[in-house]
Amino acid sequence: MNYMPGTASLIEAIDKKHLVLLRDGRTLIGYLRSIDQFANLVLQQTLERIHVGRKYGDIPRGIFVVRGENVVLLGEIDLEKESASSLQPVSIEKILEELRQEQDLQHRQEKLKFQVLKERGILLPHLDTLDDY
Repeated sequence: MNYMPGTASLIEAIDKKHLVLLRDGRTLIGYLRSIDQFANLVLQQTLERIHVGRKYGDIPRGIFVVRGENVVLLGEIDLEKESASSLQPVSIEKILEELRQEQDLQHRQEKLKFQVLKERGILLPHLDTLDDY
């Protein structure tokens, strides 16, 4: 096997199922169809997977073009081990509701933390936007 530098090493990964973690935290699963020198990806039959605790839901996204600079992680999925996951699949509606509840809880915790810091006279510039609560 010869070493290929850069994205050329991903030529062998084309037409295989991959998981892609994006810079904004989203997780995509799909078949890698194309890649270029900038690591831009084209995924087919793409699903956006949302995780909340030990549950997950998949949102179908179809063909997805990902700019290379937004890719944090790209990994091939072992199709034999994929079904042996300990995560519980749930409907899109249920996972989105659980995600909203989790985000609301985080928001309330941030708000409480900001209020405590403000009461102690500690103001952080990046938290000034929370002052509107």
